Amino acid sequence: MTSENDLKYTAEHEWLDADGSVATVGITAYAANQLGDIVYVDLPAVGAAVEAGTTIGEIESTKSVGDLYAPVTGTVVEVNEAVASAPETVNSDPLGDGWLVKIEFTELPALLGFDEYKALTA
Repeated sequence: MTSENDLKYTAEHEWLDADGSVATVGITAYAANQLGDIVYVDLPAVGAAVEAGTTIGEIESTKSVGDLYAPVTGTVVEVNEAVASAPETVNSDPLGDGWLVKIEFTELPALLGFDEYKALTA
């Protein structure tokens, strides 16, 4: 996985790692910590069309339910099935094995860099 300094971020606490035209998306460690123990993850289906800024799933913890937002517009090409059976992976490794979806996109919108995201969560 790319270092957190090289990732892009949204104000809704998603991270994005773009490799060509495919973006791997997950939630940040900050978001995982705020949610607490994650017990359920609802992800979109492969092939689903998603629009940047819209809700594409839910992350349920012992404390609350949070929305997962699409940071890019495109098509879901892969979902992390492992987090469906082991949602706690999102807590233990949010920037690695806890990734959530991969989205094929045509245009990368303006997103936050690491320093901008850190300032947002300070």
